[in-house]
Amino acid sequence: MIRSTSLICTLLLSAAAVAAPQPIEIPFIEQAAIIDGKIDEPIWQSAQEILIDNVTWPHENIASPVSTKALVYENGEALFIAFIAKDPTPKEIRAHYRDRDKIWNDDLVGLKIDSLNTSQNAYQFFINPLGVQLDSIENELTKNENSSWNGIWSSKGEITPDGYRVEVKIPLRVLNFNDSQGTKQMAMEFLRFLPRDERLRISNMQLDHNNSCWICQMPAVSGFASAKQSNNLTITPALAIAHTQTRDIDDAVVPDFESDTDYEPGLDVKWAVTPDTTLNLTVNPDFSQVEADTGQLSVNNSFSLFFPEKRAFFLENSDYFSSHLNLVHTRNVSAPDYGIKATSSKQGHTFAGFIANDDSTHVLVPGNLGSSIVSLEQKSENAALRYRYDANDQLSIGTTGTIRQSEDYRNQVLSIDSKYRPTKHDTIKLQAITTDTQYDQHFIDEVCDDDPIESCEIDESVLRVQNHGDQQGLGYYASYEHNRKHWRAFGSYRNYDAALRADLGFISQVDFNKFVTGFEYRWYGDESNWWNRANWYSDWDISHNEDGELLEKEVQSNFKVQGPLQSIIQVGFDHRKRTGQRHDETLLEIDGNTDMFTENFQWMYLEMKPRAGVFAGLRLNTGNKLDIANNRLGQRYIVKPTLNFNLGRHFEVKLRHTYERLEHDGENVYTANLSDARFTYQFGINSYVRLALINLDIERNQHKYIDDVDSRYKKLSTQLLYAYKLNPETVLFVGYSDSGYQDDDLSDITKDNKTFFAKFSYAWLR
Repeated sequence: MIRSTSLICTLLLSAAAVAAPQPIEIPFIEQAAIIDGKIDEPIWQSAQEILIDNVTWPHENIASPVSTKALVYENGEALFIAFIAKDPTPKEIRAHYRDRDKIWNDDLVGLKIDSLNTSQNAYQFFINPLGVQLDSIENELTKNENSSWNGIWSSKGEITPDGYRVEVKIPLRVLNFNDSQGTKQMAMEFLRFLPRDERLRISNMQLDHNNSCWICQMPAVSGFASAKQSNNLTITPALAIAHTQTRDIDDAVVPDFESDTDYEPGLDVKWAVTPDTTLNLTVNPDFSQVEADTGQLSVNNSFSLFFPEKRAFFLENSDYFSSHLNLVHTRNVSAPDYGIKATSSKQGHTFAGFIANDDSTHVLVPGNLGSSIVSLEQKSENAALRYRYDANDQLSIGTTGTIRQSEDYRNQVLSIDSKYRPTKHDTIKLQAITTDTQYDQHFIDEVCDDDPIESCEIDESVLRVQNHGDQQGLGYYASYEHNRKHWRAFGSYRNYDAALRADLGFISQVDFNKFVTGFEYRWYGDESNWWNRANWYSDWDISHNEDGELLEKEVQSNFKVQGPLQSIIQVGFDHRKRTGQRHDETLLEIDGNTDMFTENFQWMYLEMKPRAGVFAGLRLNTGNKLDIANNRLGQRYIVKPTLNFNLGRHFEVKLRHTYERLEHDGENVYTANLSDARFTYQFGINSYVRLALINLDIERNQHKYIDDVDSRYKKLSTQLLYAYKLNPETVLFVGYSDSGYQDDDLSDITKDNKTFFAKFSYAWLR
């Protein structure tokens, strides 16, 4: 285990109060360094030297066991950093050639930049010893990190006999900053991550673990007197080609494939209209997914699955749309012809808005016991607006508005939210939502699969869209948290009435109110312990519908300890009383129309990273679980192993499997297996080839089901992809994907879709 070389220094640092960070002066030097990882130019001798010598995690402010320094300067157009990272055992350095943003488990150096110095957002730039990049945006409002954000910047790394060196150039055009005359002030933290037996976070500053806001503690830097954000313009033309073969294999005789070839030119434009305002325009974009989504199992689930956004146009400054609730989830816009987005941030005022159409309309219809998707074969218009005012580090107030509409449907949302930190220990969050939704008869017919309403199979989604007299919805959310170094206590309450709809966001449950309260206690290990951190967490919650009928009551608790080999051991239990499905689906009532079931299950999670390029995880779950399809209690078993490993620096294997089995009265109800395997050979920093295989296999005991079901369902999806990325916007993708399935009418897996695709885009920077 890596330990401090000086026990006396460690004890003194741990006992001392966290010192206030001292301001850092960033010198101006006109000459631009050559980014080659050598750090041999005389220019670096005039740069500001910053020591990265304080371990801030998992320990609190102890001396670093390794030597690291950063050399920093700016020339008005870019920020230049050279990292010199010493290592007494260079053979243990963890570094692999990976695709961008896939290097979190490697050795890393980098920095965080709060370029507006508002303590609300921070750009993160990290680099492994081979020069592979990872960047993201940390959002203090939501406590999330958006790793899908990609800036265009340069880096080069080189492993040396005594460690490694990295050179970095970050053009100021990728940052939002105050464009006023004279010296400017930002906040920055310089970091090194050292993953060995522990994963040490080493910083140039001290971090107060008694303060949950880390961005607020970053030291100020001054300089950039001549820095200007001119009208930066990025023009990215693109061409996407797809040759698709499809067929309907539900027929008794499987037909031949029908082919279609589609050529789609597109254009993306990014323009800094003013130093504080950016305009994004996309015309005829290719919004298809280049990389297959991770497989998810939904064999005993009544609510819709969530998939993250991956598309560049929507990801640009997507954190500007964030609030406490997910009101803007752009994967709802599936196939637009155009999109326009404007974002701005200046002196605490943040604005964001976009407009995009969609060739089709997919609407999530939520309820309190389940949700479903309705698809309309008609175009829709989509728009979102977001404004936030950050009065200071303690208070933020924002408002969000969205609209989705087509010929047969409209949804409007207006929300106001705030976050207040009266002290560094206390956080209060509030949000209120009002919505207006109109469904016409065609929309209702689509819910019923075009059957007449009198012969429609009634379920909750049909009842929710038929309630014409209840178009205006209201919801609100409130939470309070008190967070200390060793413990935190929290409580929250949310209430969504039956008519609430946020169709451009992701709210899959309505007609409920939920109260949650909980407590967490943390332990910190020292030099004498085999573990470095441990925590116990517990919460209790209760949910009712708006008529006051009980939906669910739950208590859960878990204990986690982190130890050698970067290991995690976590065990927990859940005790839950919940309603089953409705006996009479034509009624929304709960009392007298459902049964109450008691679920008790236990779980364990194990994880370790024993050596470079190896990750192993295992999740186990067993106990009583509601069999939703048959409205009874069963015994469920879940096993989820994960194994990722590298063969050398270039070849990576990622294996994930989910085994789920449900039994009732000792007989099998279903057995489901989901396998996700991905094999990647990374030729260098810029290119790779990847094979992805996702296999689903579900066996059902038809005698244990109320409704008719297939006794066997199999699905296999494959994708072979070659990618070359000069930068995040200048890319070449060439690939092939197919999928097929088997049910009781087919003797084996039969392909119903094959696609050959290519995409090329080139970013012109002006």
